[in-house]
Amino acid sequence: MIWSKNETLPRSEIEKIQLERLQETVKRVYEKVLPYRKKMDAAGVKPEDIKTLADLAKLPFTTKEDLRDNYPFGLFAVPKKDLVRVHASSGTTGKPTVVGYTKKDLDTWTECVTRIAVMGGATPDDMAQICFGYGMFTGALGLHYGLENIGATIVPSSTGNSEKQIMFMKDFETTLLVATPSYALRLAEVAKEMGVDIKKELKVRIALVGSELLTEAMREEMHKVWGDDCLVTSNYGMSELMGPGVSGECEQLNGMHINEDFFIPEIIDSKTGEVLPAGSKGELVVTCIYKEALPLIRYRTKDVTRLMYEPCKCGRTTCRMENLDGRTDDMLKIRGVNVFPGQIEEVLLHTDGIGPHYEIVVTREGHSDKLEIRVELLKATDDYKELKAIENAIKAKLRVVLGLDAKISLVSPNTIQRFEGKAKRIKDLRNKEGV
Repeated sequence: MIWSKNETLPRSEIEKIQLERLQETVKRVYEKVLPYRKKMDAAGVKPEDIKTLADLAKLPFTTKEDLRDNYPFGLFAVPKKDLVRVHASSGTTGKPTVVGYTKKDLDTWTECVTRIAVMGGATPDDMAQICFGYGMFTGALGLHYGLENIGATIVPSSTGNSEKQIMFMKDFETTLLVATPSYALRLAEVAKEMGVDIKKELKVRIALVGSELLTEAMREEMHKVWGDDCLVTSNYGMSELMGPGVSGECEQLNGMHINEDFFIPEIIDSKTGEVLPAGSKGELVVTCIYKEALPLIRYRTKDVTRLMYEPCKCGRTTCRMENLDGRTDDMLKIRGVNVFPGQIEEVLLHTDGIGPHYEIVVTREGHSDKLEIRVELLKATDDYKELKAIENAIKAKLRVVLGLDAKISLVSPNTIQRFEGKAKRIKDLRNKEGV
């Protein structure tokens, strides 16, 4: 099922809509948002200079620092009285990023998430259990209204109290799960501890996962515990752009379709800022072309992906982005080598004898970086030969993938911290005092 005809338009029609909306957006932010006007004046570009989509590259980038520097409402294009809701990031590193919505923005958000949910297999008959945290985080309410718009029944269970989550899934006959991949795996662990047979006693047929990277290895791990018949689809968004609803996988699992009538994607070289040709891998930049309250221009997401414009078998003509390789700010530079956590995860999840929970610890001794990977065993054992074989297997695979040696620390089951929201798997201690 396809929700909107705009998802199937010819490329020329998509680009016509994009240009019209881009020109209107640029004109509006120049007139109403002082920081944007200053940046555009400094770059020597005026709204009337945007004559084609290629002219988008003339405009300056927007970054998370711009949002923080103009905290809380300095980048907004509407007065506060026109806002009907605000959300904000956790703000763990300084001021949070604040985002806002007009009534029209909320309608747009609902439309975008509805499309994403439908392409991920959701129907009006679904009982949808949302295990994202409700509050200032945009994920829960975004999926809530999108799924509700389809006609699905919502179970707004939020995060935490995992035993009760499983009880609800069983008693309500939940068919659709919304969660991070890591929390979906945690729920499977809890179900097993409760003696619940997921494949026989639960009816979850779809997992709409988001808010953290879904590698193919993690998707395989999801299938192991939730069943091969469970459709696991990834969706993408961030609060600065809208929340969830920027893009999502269809049932073909061939990249995430971008809602191009609301967002224009670009891929740039993260070091030079140069726009890269179609098909190149680099940093994703997104321009919001239909938002009233916070229409960000060329927002640098720091996410690494590539764009695909070939037609999809599902019938949608919108551009697709590959599932993320990682983030430029998650990339670790270890002894001169660029390392993405997703590369490590792929190795770990394809190694027998260990579970999906791990932790990456980077330290420095003298002038040398040290990489340690802590990973849980599937079952406790004192068999030295077995432990050494697992350790050597991980080391050998990492050496091929990364070109680096790492210390592998095998720990007992249920030792590594679990997360109900976005998993925090990296501890970079190199800049800590005394390390």
